[in-house]
Amino acid sequence: MMKKPYYIDFPQEHLEGHQHQYRCADCKVETTTINGLLEGHLPSCLYRLKLEKGGYEATGCTVEPASHDADDFD
Repeated sequence: MMKKPYYIDFPQEHLEGHQHQYRCADCKVETTTINGLLEGHLPSCLYRLKLEKGGYEATGCTVEPASHDADDFD
């Protein structure tokens, strides 16, 4: 298995209503949660699946889907 020091080449989108926040365009996890780690993406993330299929390794625990029940204001 291969491992990169940081996984930052994933497609990103601006988080609506937040000036400087972005998230993965595939799994919708915020970049601050991903923190450059492949395992920071959801196990179902297309970016993560593509890299894992290509031989890259996700180690450690994975993130859980974010709860959209809470109010999240800056």
